[in-house]
Amino acid sequence: MPTCLKDFATGMVAVVEPDTQALVAAQLMRKHHVGALVVVDAAEQTRPVGIVTDRDLVLGLMAEGLDPALFTVGDIMSTDLVLARPEMDALDAVALMRERRLHRIIVVDDVGRLVGIATVDDVLAVLAQGLLDLSRGAIGARDREFEQRA
Repeated sequence: MPTCLKDFATGMVAVVEPDTQALVAAQLMRKHHVGALVVVDAAEQTRPVGIVTDRDLVLGLMAEGLDPALFTVGDIMSTDLVLARPEMDALDAVALMRERRLHRIIVVDDVGRLVGIATVDDVLAVLAQGLLDLSRGAIGARDREFEQRA
């Protein structure tokens, strides 16, 4: 079972710059089948400065009757980022996500460059695989015992 973020975080991250039109951000989310875009510094396009989610678009603009074509990602993005290193333990990442009530953690290298993103879905897939492996081991042990006692 993977134990570090680098073992399961998604390395291909959809990104935008703060001046990207909110409507374009929504279209990019649809195109890439993602619920969030990491917002990167316009000059240094590998440094995360924010995140914009599908909820930001819906609750911050559309539910208020605002036109997403008139706003930029910078207008609605969250800037209170929770960053993690690739070596972070998976269970520590789970604890951090629970504590901060996050669906995603942005993964950066030692100098703050974007290297990936770990989502709740990624964590659930890792944990589910771990539980599946554990249950297979338990069933195998039971079967071995049956064979030995037969």
